[in-house]
Amino acid sequence: MLLTVTALIGLLIIAYLIFVNFYPSFGGDVPKERKILYQSSKQFKDGIFKNIKDVPKDLSLSETLKISKKFFFEKVENGRPKNEIAIEEIDSLELANYDGPTRLIWFGHSAFLLQMNNKNILLDPMLGKVPAPHPLLGGSRFNDSLPIEIEKLPPIDVVLISHDHYDHLDYDSIMLLKDKIEQFYVPLGVGVHLEAWGISKDVIKELDWWQEVYYKNLQLVCTPAQHFSGRKLNNGQSTLWSSWVIKSQAESIFFSGDSGYSGHFKEIGDAYGPFDFAMLECGQYNKMWPDIHMFPEETVQASIDLKSKVFMPIHWGSFKLAYILGQTQLSAQHVKLKP
Repeated sequence: MLLTVTALIGLLIIAYLIFVNFYPSFGGDVPKERKILYQSSKQFKDGIFKNIKDVPKDLSLSETLKISKKFFFEKVENGRPKNEIAIEEIDSLELANYDGPTRLIWFGHSAFLLQMNNKNILLDPMLGKVPAPHPLLGGSRFNDSLPIEIEKLPPIDVVLISHDHYDHLDYDSIMLLKDKIEQFYVPLGVGVHLEAWGISKDVIKELDWWQEVYYKNLQLVCTPAQHFSGRKLNNGQSTLWSSWVIKSQAESIFFSGDSGYSGHFKEIGDAYGPFDFAMLECGQYNKMWPDIHMFPEETVQASIDLKSKVFMPIHWGSFKLAYILGQTQLSAQHVKLKP
């Protein structure tokens, strides 16, 4: 019996290694020489990236198995819409020829096309069907189609990526888009995935928190978030996660990526606010991971901290990634709204 169990475990390990080494969607691994460069980052400690607070905690084997059991074997009541979510189709010519005021087109979840100062900027363009390395490992998108087919999108000036999780950095989407993208801006380490997918280093710029760059007449700032990273079992926290500030001479926009609530929102608001519009995550929350995603009340507080005039809850509307939706209660540790 022991021999049989050992053999099965060995086969599973071999199968996993073959899968992650030959299936391209897993992306790349950060080489040792690159880790040496990251040592100058305040977030890079002991060979990995860390949050300002000591979160999320390392899970024990039993906790990991408990979460895995819930994810793969327990059905979430009302976890998916009963009917396909209706979408508003976009005319490709109107999109390509647009020269009006700043506007955002939402593709669901955290994916946006921002048209600003005659620039096309894609934010976390997860436009695929399943937020997982393989279609069998995740639930499908709530709707079968998108407002516009990926192939019909106009040339893209900039892509901003917040972190390397599958619901934000999608292999299939990047492969369909890469030939029409002029520049990628990503947090430290995320470039290894793009390079593994055949994208030239010349069009990838990695940034640390609080680093600023200018793309023509736009200022882009890589700002903090409280989250984590990793695309397979053995590369957790090997790349950085972030939020983004996008500023023109007339407007200021904030994109949260994924983040739990913490003091970084006020720091960002003090440094770059007020914001005309903020996209703030408010989906997939659960009492099992209160530090890496925001509950609705915390999203409202983050908007106040950022001094945003208008905010939009994001990270919902496309995928079921949490186990209990809308049924968790905030504990005493969670934020109370402050003016």
